[in-house]
Amino acid sequence: MYERMLNKSEVPTVENMTAYCGGTAALFTELNEWLSAEYGTAQTIVFPYGNSYGWGISHKRKRKLVCNVFPENGAFAVMLRMSDTQFASVYGQLGDYAKNYIDNKYPCNDGGWIHYRVTDKEQLADAQTMLAVKCGSAKEKQ
Repeated sequence: MYERMLNKSEVPTVENMTAYCGGTAALFTELNEWLSAEYGTAQTIVFPYGNSYGWGISHKRKRKLVCNVFPENGAFAVMLRMSDTQFASVYGQLGDYAKNYIDNKYPCNDGGWIHYRVTDKEQLADAQTMLAVKCGSAKEKQ
């Protein structure tokens, strides 16, 4: 379960990625559309970071990475980096599931990376809370 799209020789479409998410397909679509509509992110289908990550959708604002969204069999994962200050600013608003990801983040400089798996609406809401902080309160559209 939760296998990623690892066949590097076949570039998937957004529709392929959405279908791959199975029962979370609507949430996958909702997150990607929300990031583009709310924060003006540019979406690109990518195969970043090596074979274990697989295909995903990169969201960037003004050439700066916001996050990558990786479809998984029955779920999807949001990979993002935030500072410790950003994580701390939302920590109290998140459920225990999201807090566990933050508590176990991969450290990097003054913050860290999380690979946040989304399987339900509550987890999507927590992902959006974190991404809203990542993107800042200013809703600058490209």
